[in-house]
Amino acid sequence: MINPKNKPIGVVDDDEALRIVADAVLKLWDTVDDLSRLRPAHTPHYHVTVFGSARIQENTPAYQSVKHLAAELAAMGCRIVTGGGPGLMQAANEGAAQAAPDNPDASVGIRVDLDFEQHVNDFVGRAYEHKTFFSRLHHFVQRSNAFIVTPGGIGTALELMLVWQLLQVRKLYDTPLILVGDMWHEMVDWARRYMVDNGAGLASPVDMQIPVVVDTVEDAVHLIREHHGRWQADGKALG
Repeated sequence: MINPKNKPIGVVDDDEALRIVADAVLKLWDTVDDLSRLRPAHTPHYHVTVFGSARIQENTPAYQSVKHLAAELAAMGCRIVTGGGPGLMQAANEGAAQAAPDNPDASVGIRVDLDFEQHVNDFVGRAYEHKTFFSRLHHFVQRSNAFIVTPGGIGTALELMLVWQLLQVRKLYDTPLILVGDMWHEMVDWARRYMVDNGAGLASPVDMQIPVVVDTVEDAVHLIREHHGRWQADGKALG
């Protein structure tokens, strides 16, 4: 006798087919969630993810600034992670590749399949491919010890907000979120004004302290250097 749970479902039975698919997807997410909990007490390498615009051209001060930022961090021993595309992502990968030319793992690209971004930039040493923004964002979070947000548009703002929210609810902790530039000063000021200071109660004052906004890439390097030093000390203590 066939177990009813194993009974083949005809394609004409749309409701039952959809129920089985929905149940399978939910079970798959449970598996992904469980696997996501498996993290080492101390990662073997310190990864800094740099978010920024794909539209910034190479012959601009912003590009050169991010390239310098990544080179300084890679020389420190950090591995640089970007979205693998053009613009400021390429700038960060280029800086990392130049500072650590013999280590392809120093320059990582986590890209998403887009019609207008067909290839990873030429400075990515280790590339990963994703079909969806969701899985790509999750990969960034899983891989990163720190985040630096440089000037960018809607995609960069999305990445910033995701990390900010995860730190707010402590799904991430002891993970610096550093924002570089005036546009982020104004964004955090806007959030504080409309979520906290006006009495709306949409966020807590402490939430506004999560992102650290700095004026220059040198300030960002200084903050990462401090956190990287503590990370190294923790690793030696655990070892």
